[in-house]
Amino acid sequence: MRTLGFAWMGFSDSWVELLAAAVLAGVGGGLFDAPKSAAITQVTPPEHRTRMFSLTSMSGNAGMVMGPLIGAALLGLGFRTAALSAAAVYLLAGAVMAVTLPHLRPQRLAASSLDGLRAAAADTRFRRFTLVLIGYFILSTQINVAVTLKAIALAGNGATGPLYGLSAGLAVLLQYPLLRLVERFVPVRSALVAAVLLVGAALGLMSVAATFPQLLVCVALYSLGTMIVYPTQQTLTARFAPPGRVGSYFGFSAISLGVGGAVGSVLGGALVDGGAGLGFPALPWLTLAVIGVVTALGLRWALRGLPAHAGSESG
Repeated sequence: MRTLGFAWMGFSDSWVELLAAAVLAGVGGGLFDAPKSAAITQVTPPEHRTRMFSLTSMSGNAGMVMGPLIGAALLGLGFRTAALSAAAVYLLAGAVMAVTLPHLRPQRLAASSLDGLRAAAADTRFRRFTLVLIGYFILSTQINVAVTLKAIALAGNGATGPLYGLSAGLAVLLQYPLLRLVERFVPVRSALVAAVLLVGAALGLMSVAATFPQLLVCVALYSLGTMIVYPTQQTLTARFAPPGRVGSYFGFSAISLGVGGAVGSVLGGALVDGGAGLGFPALPWLTLAVIGVVTALGLRWALRGLPAHAGSESG
């Protein structure tokens, strides 16, 4: 779907056609994450899953660093060339996965996908976990909203390159070694709670960042938190799921990303405007810090009773 979507973009002759192609590509991307995470869970022993999720996140961040640079260069050759090149990348990725992924058939506990989603929704602890995580995704969206707006206010439109480059570059360089260090000393549940607190605290500190370098220090702290959250959250989702419903649980967990991302996009801009209108520019950052604290406390509550170690999971 991603391949077809980007190829269609390259041959679109109207805004409506371009929008339809973008929707097709977007749906393909939306359908990718849950089966990717389920596949990782299926082929990785429980004790190695956090590291594997970290490695896949690192590869994604490497793509975030290189993708815009390659895309900008290709746009110099024309939009159609850039779109078809993106389509070719997805086609190649699909071929590699088709050849290399093990052909494993997971045990099926549900008669249909909807039955699996209903089972995930009926799992009280997992439902709490998913809903509480909405708070974190409100925070994680702010790198593209409130943080970007502040960076531009401090350093102009050219600030976005260093901002995103620092965030993704740190993840590429530090995520795996940092996670290995955290794994040695901190249980997964505690690591997730602490990382969410760090993300909220970093956003709160942005209220006192008066220069672009100071803001980048806060972004570095923010990035350290986000690079721990993703693999730990994915690991805990896999730990919640019975063997035959892993895909359904990851699919249901996407609710937190979808809702949190949508709310965060609206809330971040509204808070920045509201703070400016009230003459209280710290408003968005203090509000986001409070959301971080509430989310961390909610995660402690939602994860009570979950096995502390992968080896003790029982589904």
